[in-house]
Amino acid sequence: MLIRNLCNIALASIVLVLSGCSGGVLDPKGQIGVDEKNLIIIATVLMLLVVIPVIVMTLYFAWKYRDTQTHEIYAPKWAHSNKIEAFVWAIPILIVIVLGVITWESTHRLDPYKPIEGKGEHLTVEVVSLNWKWLFIYPEQGIATVNELVFPANVPVEYKITSESTMNSFFIPQLGSQIYSMAGMQTKLHLIANEPGTFKGFSANYSGSGFSGMKFNAIATPTQGDFDKWVSDVKAKGNKLTKANYDELAKASENNPVTYYGDVDDGLFHTIIMKYMAGMSGTKDMDGMKDMKHMEGTENMDGMKDMKAMDHMSHEKMAEHSATPSISQGEE
Repeated sequence: MLIRNLCNIALASIVLVLSGCSGGVLDPKGQIGVDEKNLIIIATVLMLLVVIPVIVMTLYFAWKYRDTQTHEIYAPKWAHSNKIEAFVWAIPILIVIVLGVITWESTHRLDPYKPIEGKGEHLTVEVVSLNWKWLFIYPEQGIATVNELVFPANVPVEYKITSESTMNSFFIPQLGSQIYSMAGMQTKLHLIANEPGTFKGFSANYSGSGFSGMKFNAIATPTQGDFDKWVSDVKAKGNKLTKANYDELAKASENNPVTYYGDVDDGLFHTIIMKYMAGMSGTKDMDGMKDMKHMEGTENMDGMKDMKAMDHMSHEKMAEHSATPSISQGEE
């Protein structure tokens, strides 16, 4: 009766715990999220292969060799067993090897910078974490939103992510990986929604007093046509996000409502990244900053050659100076 009651309590506890998984990483709605869920389950099962037997044997031996059990074999001089030694070492080694292989393969397959293959052309969204809100810029559509992210279902999305100031973490649990946003840097993330729906997104990195309000809805539209209609509706609202009014938007504020911008200045995302880079010598951006003239250092390879020539001349002058015999105080 006691064992039956304990089993019922354990089963009820498991059901209660799993009921809270809705909307989280264990309830994925995208291919990346599904792969990561499978990885979590496989790793957990492999580790339980050690944990459960250890717990069971601990309880078993405590019961078997209890003080009142007088008929069990008493061997105080027993010290070693080759069979037990082999068993104790072999199982953990095999588990570590299997986990290592799985980790190596999945780390490369689920690389957040790696585009999703076989799903067609990616939609590009530029993400900026502000204090304390999210700005989403659609460079191909020429629009932007605050605290609302919309994309078609079954279409891969490439997120280019940066921060206005404080480091944050961009995370949509049901779609997959989270990745950090950092000022003056660009990180990338590739995700896809396998079905239409509204998924919760938020910052997974504490960034100040308004951190708890950094939430947004990630909406996967049923079709590409529904997404195009949403883009047209946003454009019709007429608000324009320029470099000038971006500074106003970037001021710290909490629990911001959803805001739409029907037009965005070209290169705004690039400007946000590079605002901290001006004045750094020789810095180049990987996405097309080869012609930046406002940065210190050289503008092209010819400038680099001129600098090398100047450096060579300075070394020659130093050599000539060191070759000139010095006059000692006594000779003066």
